[in-house]
Formats: sequence, structure tokens, C-alpha cells
Amino acid sequence: MDRRALMRAAAGAAVAGAIGALSPSRAQASDSVPTVTPDDIVFEPRQLRTGRPVEVGLLPEQIERVRADLSAYLAPTPDHSAHPSYPGAVALAAKDGVIVLREAVGQAVRYATPTTELPPEQQIAASTGTIYDLASMSKLFTTVTLLQLVEQGRIGLDTTVATYLPEYAESAKTTITVRHLLTHTSGLPADRPLYSEFPTPQTRLAAALTTPVTAGTTPGEQYVYSDLGLIALGVLVERTTRRSLDAAVHHAVTGPLSMRDTGYRPDPLLKPRIAATEYEDYVGRGLVWGEVHDENAWSLGGVAGHAGLFSTVDDLAVFAQMMLGGGHYRGRRILRESTIRQALVNYNAHLEDRFPDSDRGLGFELDKHSYMGGLASPVTFGHTGFTGTSIVIDPLAHTFLILLTNRVHPSRDWGTNTASRRALGSDLAEAIPVRPLLHSTPWRAQRRDSATATLTVPATGRAEFSVWYDTEPHYDTVFVESSPDGTTWTTITTFNGYGGRRWLPVTVDLPAGTTRLRWRYVTDGSASGRGVYVDHVRVAGRALSASDFTADGWFPSRT
Repeated sequence: MDRRALMRAAAGAAVAGAIGALSPSRAQASDSVPTVTPDDIVFEPRQLRTGRPVEVGLLPEQIERVRADLSAYLAPTPDHSAHPSYPGAVALAAKDGVIVLREAVGQAVRYATPTTELPPEQQIAASTGTIYDLASMSKLFTTVTLLQLVEQGRIGLDTTVATYLPEYAESAKTTITVRHLLTHTSGLPADRPLYSEFPTPQTRLAAALTTPVTAGTTPGEQYVYSDLGLIALGVLVERTTRRSLDAAVHHAVTGPLSMRDTGYRPDPLLKPRIAATEYEDYVGRGLVWGEVHDENAWSLGGVAGHAGLFSTVDDLAVFAQMMLGGGHYRGRRILRESTIRQALVNYNAHLEDRFPDSDRGLGFELDKHSYMGGLASPVTFGHTGFTGTSIVIDPLAHTFLILLTNRVHPSRDWGTNTASRRALGSDLAEAIPVRPLLHSTPWRAQRRDSATATLTVPATGRAEFSVWYDTEPHYDTVFVESSPDGTTWTTITTFNGYGGRRWLPVTVDLPAGTTRLRWRYVTDGSASGRGVYVDHVRVAGRALSASDFTADGWFPSRT
């Protein structure tokens, strides 16, 4: 199978069921099942600039909603009731190379311990220039540096890791490939406390490289998100380039892109600009501020393949725009377009049934509604960091969102900020309008969790309508149903997953005796896509008026 066929097969599997189980005799869309693959991405090299939302077709009120929600999570929320989601945060949003939001809220340094705030004069407000510990977002820079070596022919994705690292020559690990480590399918455990198990950086690194796979696993046949695999890839980069990892990342990525505020082991003089993280008394560190938060990265000297990088929103915006530009930014090429397309294939599509959260390209997470919200699509990519950071890049809308927080300050036990990530992602997605067909006013289901919304019309014979849907795959579903009496309902077809972000015309032959037709949108307890719209409903050749609709949880919408 050639590369294009592989991409389409993988992405097709990722959106299987997107248009539901259409029965040809009863319901039929006049278009094919919506799919999208990395081959469908149009890369557009642009130089970042600051501008207004309307310049790139965004709804200004929704950008203000991003701003409002960024501040809202400074206070306890229903999902995070005991403490704020974070003490401080910085967000940056851009579309088509135009930065439409750059906002800082709260405090970068606030607490002395989990029970004690610093005096007000010692606290430091977050600013758009605050430097944050990226935690696992560092993995993306290890990945891009390694992919450069793949382009150069110095590393093979399907070459065994043991070819490069003798530590992987142990029998159960000899078939693990570089691709398995990038997709977290090697069979390695998620992590181990190297910092407490071993006394020196050398013994800790040796243990990371010689940790056995989990008994009974087969490379490529399970998904376990593993820091140990990325530590190994960091070592692979070092041994291939004969540079330390921090030097290799600077040479390959951050240096050419002039990301001057991005690096490992920040200079102590930068400490006033750095957001504090956790109070780690259990390892004798006290308040971690100006050093990497991750205990293993810290115990390895502050530089590792899985964590250790610090950065700002503006530096990360350059990285995101480089990816949207097909690996190119301001005259510097970091990756080839073909490499980025290859990196955005969902290589774990075959694992979806057993591991629903396993969608992965080469190092990049794909289609994660849990934190991407409405920006998610089969080719939307990004990553999160344990400290509260995230990046979401939507190559279909040429849009990205960066959220940097220090949610672990002063304690990881206060909870995650996943809900805030998801809310801001959905806010930005809502700023991209869904344009109605022929200047009409479609019906839209309200965006609510754990809800059922119904839209009902009188119907008999044949019905025609247009649908626009983008729902969380497997969990949020639109049921199209018929009834003879308004009490007993039969499902005709369903819509679930990625709908192509376009209107799909559908024709439904209703069962004999039908008197009503309805659209029932059912959501689970968290996460969602953009939702569902219905328009241009005709029954037996007659266009319906607004008075024909009975709406519960649906409303007329122009966007």
C-alpha cells in the first residue's frame, strides 16, 4: 500500500461511522461519507502578525468569550470546586497567521506552600512574556528534531531501536521500532520513579533505557502513553547527532526559528519571568521555580526527551505557524510538507476499539476532544503538559490555540485544568462561523453535556434535509427517528463524529404510517465537537415553515 493509500486507510478508520449506518433503502446522503486525511491539508506559509478577528472571518464576540473563560477559571468552577483551575495563565489564538488574542491573567507566582500564599509584594503577575514549564509538550520538540534525522536518512522509523541503542537488545524489546516509541505502542510501562529508585543521573538513565516491556505485550498491539519511550528517543537523538539533546533541539528547531525564550535549564537571571510550579517537599525541593517540575527530568539533569523545555506563548506561536506552513517559517525550513503529512496519520486507528484514547501520529496527539474541544478533527494535532500547558493546531481551519498555565502551583492535588483547555478550544472553534445555506436560518442543537435535544416535525412519505454535524466520536450522536404516534420512535439513521465541516443533503424514505420525524441529539458528560445543525427540511416536496417545528433544546441560528 502506498503512502497516500495508507493515510486514507488510517484516517478513514479514525472517522469510521461518521455518517452513521445509512440504510440505502431508507436514508441516503447525496454525498460520500465525509473523510479527511493529512493529504487534504493545504499548507500556507505565513508570517505571524497581530490583527483583529474580523480580518480572518472570526466572530469577535466569540474571541471575547475565550478571554472571559480564561479569567473564569481563576476561580473555582463546578468541575473544579475546591480550588481555582490555575493561579495564572496566558493564552494565544491565531487564524491564517493573524494573532487575534494574546492574554495573560492571574499570578505566575502566588504560593509559598499549598497552605500559604506569598505576601502580595512577593507575588508576580502573569504576563504575555511569562515563561512556562512545558512539561510533556517538550515531547513535540524531541519529535521534530528526530523527524529531521529521519528526513536525512540517519534514522529509520521502522528500524528497531536496538539498531541504535544497545540497551534495547534485550530479547523482549528487540522488535520495538522507532515508530512504536513515537506512537506509544511499544509495550513499555508509562513511567517509573527514576528519581527515587536510583542515586545518580547515569544510573537513572541506564534504568530508563533497560526497563523491560510489560509482560504479554506485543509492539504495535497496545497503547500506553510512556515517558520512558520518549526518554529513549531523546537519547537516540543525542547519539545520532553527537550533541546533547538541548543542543540538538536548538540546532534543529528553536535556533532556526529564533525562539529565544525557549530552552532547557533556564538562566537563573530569568527566574522573575518564570511561572512557579509545585511545592515538592517529598523530594526535598520545596517550591519549584525556575527549574523543571518533572521529577525524572530534574533527576536526569533538567534535559530529557519527555520533559524539560520552557517557553512562552509567542515562541510557541512560531512553532505552530511553522507546522501550519508545512514546515516552513520566515525563510527557514524545519520539516518537509511530506514529513508533516506522515506525522499526522493516525497509526493507532486499529487500536481504537480497545484503546479509545489512542489516536496518535508520530509524536503528536490527534483528534482529542477532551482538551481540543470544538477544534478537534481527524487531523487536528497537539499535545498537553502535566503542568497545565497545551497546544492545539487545526490545519483545516489554519487555526491554533496555545494555553500555558501553572495549574500545579502549588499542588498537583488541586486538580487538572482539562475543562479549561476544552472550554477555550470550543470558544475559539465557535468563532469560526457555520454559514447557512442560501441565507436561511438553520436549527442548531444547544451545546450541553449530558443532555438530549429534540427537533420534531410532522412528516409522511419522503423527507429531505441538510445536516451539518461535528460531534465527539462514539459518544455524542444525532439520531434521525420516525414515529407513527409521537410516542414510539424508530431510528432511521445516525450521524456521529466528523461531518466534514460542510452541509450534507440527505433524503429519507419514511416507513409507512409515519406521522412525525425528529432529530434527537444525545451527548455524554464531557467534551463535544461543534454540534449539529439542520436546515432546508422538506416533507413530501413541501418546504416547512418555522411553525412546523417543535424544538426542545434546539434554536434558530445564523452562525
